[in-house]
Amino acid sequence: MSYKSLEHATDAIFEVTAPNLEEAFVIAAKSVIETILDVNTIEEKEEKTLEVSGKDLSYLLYNWLEELIILTITDGFAAKRITVNIEKNAEYKILARFWGEQIDIKKHHFKVEIKAPTFHEMEVKQGDTIYMKYLLDL
Repeated sequence: MSYKSLEHATDAIFEVTAPNLEEAFVIAAKSVIETILDVNTIEEKEEKTLEVSGKDLSYLLYNWLEELIILTITDGFAAKRITVNIEKNAEYKILARFWGEQIDIKKHHFKVEIKAPTFHEMEVKQGDTIYMKYLLDL
């Protein structure tokens, strides 16, 4: 139900613990957005949707983080509230909804640019709770 930022010289490393997959992926999304922007200044003015898939949970997490970086930095959308549904058929798929607004650098106080997620040190474990660890290249 939270994320923790771990010390690293040039990258951002996060650990997420949550009661289920959906909440874990929402928390991971918040870690990305809060690394890039001041979320306290974001208003819920518009809604966006996003579909992300992966052959397993590690690929799903990697693809999710990558799409969040694109949504925020490339598309210029600042998300305040996020919901996700996760389906598993041949592969995992996230169906996500975001509420927020277009980024205004003066209003949203850009902090740092995330270049990309990486598989280095990535972990996803399912048990009584969900544990995820991932590194973002800054």
